[in-house]
Amino acid sequence: MAQELESRVRAALLDIERAGLRRSLTAPSGIDFSSNDYLGLARHPLLKKAMSDAVAQEGVGSTGSRLLRGERPCFSALERRFAAFIGSPRAIYFSSGYLANLAVLSTIPQAGDIIYSDERNHGSLIDGMRLSHAARRIYPHADGDALAALIGADTASGQRFIVTESLFSMDGDIAPLAAYDALCRQTGAVLIVDEAHAVGVFGARGSGLLEQTGATAFLTISTAGKALGVSGAFVSGPEWAIEYLVQRARPFVFSTAPPPSVAAALETSLALLETESWRREVLLERAGYLRTLVGVPGESQIVPIMLGDNERALQVASGLQSEGFDARAIRPPTVAPGTARLRLSLNVDLTESMLDRFAAALDRALKESACFVASS
Repeated sequence: MAQELESRVRAALLDIERAGLRRSLTAPSGIDFSSNDYLGLARHPLLKKAMSDAVAQEGVGSTGSRLLRGERPCFSALERRFAAFIGSPRAIYFSSGYLANLAVLSTIPQAGDIIYSDERNHGSLIDGMRLSHAARRIYPHADGDALAALIGADTASGQRFIVTESLFSMDGDIAPLAAYDALCRQTGAVLIVDEAHAVGVFGARGSGLLEQTGATAFLTISTAGKALGVSGAFVSGPEWAIEYLVQRARPFVFSTAPPPSVAAALETSLALLETESWRREVLLERAGYLRTLVGVPGESQIVPIMLGDNERALQVASGLQSEGFDARAIRPPTVAPGTARLRLSLNVDLTESMLDRFAAALDRALKESACFVASS
């Protein structure tokens, strides 16, 4: 039996290899164009000190789930701090964004409800919906009219949920949140927004695109391992909804709590969002500068270079890496077949000189890859 299993898995790995989809675990090397450390906080000296001081005081592990011995005053204090920051009645902290999305979508929607999901939503949102007993409808990417038509055509009496990212992680474009908010008010649907790539970057306070657009959501998921520079994620919303997640969300109930030192680092990160707002201003200026250089319109720090072919994406990434730029190829199943790309994610430490050199290297890599594709 084990031999049959090995043969099956090896055949699947060979198929992955032949399709140009094999991935490798590659440590960071070169100038960062691929991480989500948008504000450069992951190595900020104040965060490092806060975390090391907390380790000295609290130890390295929480020792249990938060409903058992894993709870610490620092977690509830952090949740109150984040709820105030985002302007929500209550927040709950999870050890990863994946777990937060799984928790929300497998716990809140029930049988008889309907979830309307953007076709390009993140895999963690999709997996959460698959674990739900609610029906699922997929609407075309960021298409408010198509979404309204779908909702209008449904006759089911259950609760309706609209689920979207605010800033899409692979395309770098922004959902029409204000239109979705208005649609919810018209239809009785409720909006769930994943702000993973927008929190820390957009809005006057840096709380995300809901703040910037003036839209409201029923629940907001805000990842802490990207612009905030640490790890985990917050779910924010009404007190009763967050309390229900505490009681019934399996990814919360059955997970060991994060190390307490993470809470200390995040408290510092939130303070820096207030005192160093220049970081998000410079980041978006740099993003606009690079978009002009490479001819990709948009508003965010995520800049896709669409290539289509898997092998060409790998070739272009390899060319950039050989010149000292850590850009990575994104291929299916992370993106749809035929849409392989470079997903450039900018950070505040990139200078205009670096971006000039990168754009020149990208131009060379694109030309070389075109020759490679033509000859193969």
